[in-house]
Amino acid sequence: MFRTSIRNKLIVLLLLITIVPFGTSIVTTYLYTKESLKDKFVDENVNLLYQGKLNVEGYIDELKNLSLSFYTNIDFMAYLRNPELDDDYLAKETVKNVILTILHAEENINRVNIVFIKDDLNVSVSKRSSVVFSPFIQELEAENYEKALKNKYYVYLEPMHVVQGEKAANDKRNKRDIFTLHRVLLDIPSNDLLGYISLDIAPSQIINISEKLYVKDKEEFYIISSEGEMIFQSNNEVSEDEAWIKKLTASKKQSGTMELETDSFQGLMIYDRTSEASGGWILAKRIPYTSVFESALSVAKINILFGMIGLCLVILGSFFVSFKITSPIRILLQHINKVEKGDMNVEFVPLGKDEIGVLGNRFQEMIGKINQLINREYKLELENKTNQLKVLQSQLNPHFLYNALQSIGTVALKNKVPQIYTLVTHLSKIMRYGMNIDEDLVPLAKEIEYTKAYLLLQRERFGEQFTYSLDFAETDLSITVPKMILQPFIENYFKHGFDSRADSIGQLAVEGKRRDDMFVITIRDNGIGMSEARLNQIRQTLTDTQQVRPTKGTNIGLKNVYLRLKLYYGHKGTLHIDNQKDGGIYVSITLPIEARGTLDEGNHY
Repeated sequence: MFRTSIRNKLIVLLLLITIVPFGTSIVTTYLYTKESLKDKFVDENVNLLYQGKLNVEGYIDELKNLSLSFYTNIDFMAYLRNPELDDDYLAKETVKNVILTILHAEENINRVNIVFIKDDLNVSVSKRSSVVFSPFIQELEAENYEKALKNKYYVYLEPMHVVQGEKAANDKRNKRDIFTLHRVLLDIPSNDLLGYISLDIAPSQIINISEKLYVKDKEEFYIISSEGEMIFQSNNEVSEDEAWIKKLTASKKQSGTMELETDSFQGLMIYDRTSEASGGWILAKRIPYTSVFESALSVAKINILFGMIGLCLVILGSFFVSFKITSPIRILLQHINKVEKGDMNVEFVPLGKDEIGVLGNRFQEMIGKINQLINREYKLELENKTNQLKVLQSQLNPHFLYNALQSIGTVALKNKVPQIYTLVTHLSKIMRYGMNIDEDLVPLAKEIEYTKAYLLLQRERFGEQFTYSLDFAETDLSITVPKMILQPFIENYFKHGFDSRADSIGQLAVEGKRRDDMFVITIRDNGIGMSEARLNQIRQTLTDTQQVRPTKGTNIGLKNVYLRLKLYYGHKGTLHIDNQKDGGIYVSITLPIEARGTLDEGNHY
């Protein structure tokens, strides 16, 4: 029932044509929004990270400039070149002033240390101690000084520890919460090595910059040295040995974006690298997919919410439309089933003014006409039975006429009047051919023989005033044609066209010829013809589809020929009637050579 019900099919169709596009639209919108927001999110974070890199580089450059500020101090540079003059009180005061100036120039500098290579002298000061002059122990900072010396900018940033987020900013007393800037001091312009300066710096400013570059609890941010050591990390559980850190430090790219898929993290990583002069630090930001697509998911949830609301409305609308459309159809189907069972009493209220309503009205009208036809056919059947009885009663008359004509012919021969015998014979042929109602289609030879007998009688009647010709090929005599197809036209000639009182001789020519797979019969006479109005009236009568009772002037014979041509041959059978230029009527009958066989005319009504 489900597969055959138009209501169920309509519901399924309406749901499909709404749900599929709607669902596709939601999925497409989500995917497009997801990628669009992802690209926008990445671009925003790339710009943010780039700005953070500039801030870090600016801060490092500021610290580097502090380590170079004493190059303009002539007394300090003189002492730097000749530190062995340690008894010079003024020179030492100059060194103290310079080193204290640097210490207090930036609040995050915790300690300043200057090494004089020529005299193995170390001068240091911190915010918790005064200036101390002491011997230089090379082994303590040899590795860091060596890295600074090999750097083309003569600078090395030493990460002293892993900064632990906000804890490091609040616990500045922790001596390990510092990073150190080491710079090589060269004599300009000789580039002779004079010593080293080291600045121990609290990471407060770096933390402040870093905290502006990520969202806590949703994103992760790291500053990593070029050697893979942590300068800052927002997630304490990440170690320096993880594969992504090694991949970053090994990469030669200045900046970029990559996707990470590990057991502990799935998402995007955006990174940017400070210049080598600023330590070559890597600023890396890891963003989980949940944060990246958070906006897209919110949009998708809103779309799904509205989609579900729309879907419910669509389903309700689909049921309403399907029931509205199919209810009248179901009523029609119920009454069709009643008719199928023989109940012809079909009455129901109008189904509306749309196409289905019109269909219901036409159905009621059709059943009403069928009821009328049933009553009519019943009456016709009774009338047919009566006519059959009358036919049986009239069968005696043709036999009596045949016997009478045969007796007349015998008397004519006995009295040696062969002309009378010939006329009686022709008349007998005409009567036998016309009264034989068992044949609808006959060979052309029979039709010609009947026509010839009729014309011979007319010739005997009018004598020399009438001539005729029948022109048919022997090979065409076997063609099947409708019975008595020529007689109405020939009879009309004698009734309306032939004038026995005129001096002219009446002429009638009947001809048949093949044209490809068609056979054309033409009838020409030299009668008085007919007016154009009368000719158009006859043509209109032939093509009129309404059945008319045979009354005077209705050309029932011509109409009968036309209808039988259409009955047997369809559009291939044609009848054409026209006036000839020299007077008389021209009739053309065209029919297919391949006959359809004997047909029962009653089967076509």
